[in-house]
Amino acid sequence: MSEMTTQVELTPRQIVSELDKFIVGQAEAKRVVAIALRNRTRRRRLDEALQEEVMPKNIIMIGPTGVGKTEIARRLARLVRAPFVKVEATKYTEVGYVGRDVESMVRDLVETAVNMVREEQIEAARPRAEKRARERLIDLLHKGPQGGGRRRFLGGFGTRTEAQVEGGEADEEPDGEELRRNLEKLLDEGRLEDREVEFEVTARPVVDGMFGMIGVDEQMLGGLREMMEKMMPQKRKLTRMKVREARKVLFDEEVERLLDSEKIKLIALERAEQNGIIFVDEIDKIAGRHAGQGPDVSREGVQRDILPIVEGSTVNTKHGAIRTDHILFIAAGAFHATKPSDLIPELQGRFPLRVELEALQVEDLKRILVEPENSLIKQYVALLRTDGVELEFTDDAIDELARSAAAINAQSENIGARRLHGILERVLEDVSYDAPDEARGRVVVDAEYVKERLSKLMEDKDLSQFIL
Repeated sequence: MSEMTTQVELTPRQIVSELDKFIVGQAEAKRVVAIALRNRTRRRRLDEALQEEVMPKNIIMIGPTGVGKTEIARRLARLVRAPFVKVEATKYTEVGYVGRDVESMVRDLVETAVNMVREEQIEAARPRAEKRARERLIDLLHKGPQGGGRRRFLGGFGTRTEAQVEGGEADEEPDGEELRRNLEKLLDEGRLEDREVEFEVTARPVVDGMFGMIGVDEQMLGGLREMMEKMMPQKRKLTRMKVREARKVLFDEEVERLLDSEKIKLIALERAEQNGIIFVDEIDKIAGRHAGQGPDVSREGVQRDILPIVEGSTVNTKHGAIRTDHILFIAAGAFHATKPSDLIPELQGRFPLRVELEALQVEDLKRILVEPENSLIKQYVALLRTDGVELEFTDDAIDELARSAAAINAQSENIGARRLHGILERVLEDVSYDAPDEARGRVVVDAEYVKERLSKLMEDKDLSQFIL
């Protein structure tokens, strides 16, 4: 497998198992996305001629907010280290209207891929860059600030060896190699962190004031800005800073020297093309072909603009052209006022897989509170432990939290698992406020504790004004 298309290969069963660690329920949706992802692995094993013919099976997820649509897609991308972007369908408008053009979602994906590959390349180059930065630091320490000499720069250590390093004894001035070895030792021990070094850094040309174009895509504007910066002469300026600060600056400079920008772009473009995932949320808001006035006038236009991107086209980005033929598109929406069949037929055909996510019940909310590796209960216990508070939730407290969240969802807007965030904040408000000032130690949260703090909310008819 080439470096450009390196991807973690998991079976559908393994993918579902990994998703289960973070997302409760929604077994059907997990299976569908797991199969879609595995088909990518299968495709890469085909002959090149056949690979071009196998297109991804795009997915529409249907379900109310807060049931896990976005999280499934995001976790899926993290599992296989694939470039991923989440976009809102409502921020796009058809050509001729004020708003973002649909091609910007592909440019965002490429930018994500470039950043991802760049981070990988930085980690690969880190040992060499750190070694080079350390050597430069030692050179700067050896030389000392300009005009000061090593005697003025180094001083105040105390031991005989350190005095020799600073050149405190005229008759025992160490030679260059010995001085360098002693500097290395002191630097590694962290005893020179507050010493100042003086060196030249590259000052980036300021070109921001040259661009004030309205209606130009920010990423394309960034590409123009980057091009202008490269055209303008680079200036070097002398700066002085402490060793702890200089280490980061020198490391960044050495990393830049080691990285191959063109190689990063090539790898990123290939990875975005072959492994990219674009999650289009709120697609139900642009469904419907209502001709007439108001915001509905551009709905079908947005769909028609999205269509060629999903079908497969070439999009120009500041890093190069990218084909969208093999990008996996996952669309999602609640579809309360509309239905998938309200999308234009051509777009429906490009999303052949549809999966309905189930609304969360009390049992689901109980599991969400405790089962995932990053569950809310574990988060709050860890957060308050930093202030010396040991939180303990009893089983009946978990039951009451889930029951309250389900009741509020039923009586007001159903926002799914997101309701739990507001409820927990309300229940733990006093503890969170007093924790830094009072040594509370162990705090047990039981059903009565939860009921007492939620009683006013449960009695109020307009619950939405209290918990979002």
